[in-house]
Amino acid sequence: MQTKWRILWLLSLAELLAMTLWFSASAVVPQLVAEFHLTESQQSWLTMSVQIGFVLGALFIAILNLADRFEPRYLIAVCTLLGAIFNACIAAFDLPFSMVLLMRFLTGASMAGVYPPGMKVLASWFTKSRGLAIGILVSALTIGNAGPHLLNAIPFSGGEAGLPPWRIVLWVVSGLALLGAIIAAVFIRSGPNLPSTRKFDWRYAGKVFTDPALRYANFGYLGHMWELYAMWTWVPMLLMASYQTGELNESWARLAGFFAIAMGGAGSILAGALADRKGRTLIASASLVISGVCCLGAGFLFAHPLLLTCLCLIWGFAVVADSAQFSTAISELCDPQYVGTALTMQTCTGFLLTTISIWLLPIIQEQMSRGPAFALLAAGPVFGIWSMWMLRGCPESIKMASGRK
Repeated sequence: MQTKWRILWLLSLAELLAMTLWFSASAVVPQLVAEFHLTESQQSWLTMSVQIGFVLGALFIAILNLADRFEPRYLIAVCTLLGAIFNACIAAFDLPFSMVLLMRFLTGASMAGVYPPGMKVLASWFTKSRGLAIGILVSALTIGNAGPHLLNAIPFSGGEAGLPPWRIVLWVVSGLALLGAIIAAVFIRSGPNLPSTRKFDWRYAGKVFTDPALRYANFGYLGHMWELYAMWTWVPMLLMASYQTGELNESWARLAGFFAIAMGGAGSILAGALADRKGRTLIASASLVISGVCCLGAGFLFAHPLLLTCLCLIWGFAVVADSAQFSTAISELCDPQYVGTALTMQTCTGFLLTTISIWLLPIIQEQMSRGPAFALLAAGPVFGIWSMWMLRGCPESIKMASGRK
């Protein structure tokens, strides 16, 4: 009992450090805009390139069955190390923007060997309380994603506008990821229930959208992903612009951006614990309702930075709270031999969808205003709530959370 919880905390720490790579460039957008005069489209691609890299990396790993050919901890360690190297290249060399995007793409592809194998390691240790365990892992990932925003919030007297030089932030993030790789290689090991999975099967990949229960679980995930990464990408910038307009301290704005994302760590753990006891569809739906309401209000509170901060903290708490439940539901609903295929299809379609909402939000904002742009994200929670309602009505839903749906 003590061993599996120790592995959970060490794995969570390793993944937290590794996932600081995800938003490392996005967090320093103010410095990059000042130095390279990036357009809003180029700013979007700093994150979108990571998303696309993750999708193709996940398919590559799944098709070659790398997670079964190699011990998961070594796959996590090697991919984290590669991500750290690609991220460090941006800081080490004067690259043209096209090469920066290539390094971001390769970083995202590397992350595909960090998060999914981490879930596989947890499944080998946890048969009960799996929702809580994956919730803790997602909490670590969330705080890791927020990490670069915290680094960028540290006042730096020698930097322009009090910001730390962007190269230093990227170097620090790569160092943190290197530490995560060492922890994974040295301290993580698979448990006694390491699932035996078959190779990626395109025939079963199609079933995740033809089987009613799997389809609705995936639809819920798609609604969640439509909102999640667009929120994580653009809310820190929304807060910064709001604080600047209100002539408030910009360091506080950057700190607010960090907490707006990091609050999801607490939300993931609480939702994971509740879902195991109250049911996955119920907790996922509650999270979607709260985050959907926040979508509708965020842009309209732009002129009130303190109220906007409060709303974004609530939004950050709820927006990722349901995430672990969709992955856990898929693992409970699908054929155990094809868990890897089902989760690969879920993550790939979800992350592809994020590129659309990340790209679309600033366009709507420019054509209309911030209010309608952020309200557009509420379409995801609405679709997700409907999907959870339909999933709850499927006979197979009794397999989730020990019959609690």
